[in-house]
Amino acid sequence: MMAQSHQSPLNLPLPRWSSACTGDSVFIGRMFQRGRYGLNQGKVEGRLRLALFFCVEITMPKGPFLPSDFTATKFSTAADKAEFGNTFLRFIESEWAPALFTKSFYNRLSMCFSHIAHYNRTQFYEEWFSSLAAQVRFLKHTLRFPCYGDPEYTFSDVERAIQREIVNRNYLARYELRLAEEQQATDLALLRQLESKYRTPPEERGREPQLAVQPSDQTPVAPIQGSLF
Repeated sequence: MMAQSHQSPLNLPLPRWSSACTGDSVFIGRMFQRGRYGLNQGKVEGRLRLALFFCVEITMPKGPFLPSDFTATKFSTAADKAEFGNTFLRFIESEWAPALFTKSFYNRLSMCFSHIAHYNRTQFYEEWFSSLAAQVRFLKHTLRFPCYGDPEYTFSDVERAIQREIVNRNYLARYELRLAEEQQATDLALLRQLESKYRTPPEERGREPQLAVQPSDQTPVAPIQGSLF
């Protein structure tokens, strides 16, 4: 008898497969190996797509930074650094959503880019994120910071990576444009308010201004000097 040929399960070229996907990847390989198609082909394809979706969802990083991009310190792992950088960018993308400004993110951010604590998380948010003008100031401050220190002891490597990503995504120019548009809208609203208060209505522009003149008193007045004699 001829030995049955053995086909190994299909290895999908997805990076960083997690253990959570092991069962699904084995299932996918067996489906292709055994050729389970026919009347249930639609259901099979649906299960394949669903399994692939969950595997990609689990293994894809939540941002551009990976732990391999950074150097671990004594008190923070490379994964900690990557998570901080990705959270920083997600916070900007959310347009500074207060819900994403968590205590852990605030604690780390207050120690980066030469920031201070500003007493507490609420005051820090008010200082840097409460208006478009404050947000532009925050981005400028972030880009100007020289990122001091050795990555083995500081977050300087993450700070530089964040700066590069801010430049690549053109955040500062985008927020400066929004701030200019906001200022223009404010100026136009003030102009309309002043016009309504001081500008002459169109229907009255052709009229000459009429001065109210009081009628003169026609009673003769005796000279004061003549009354002395």
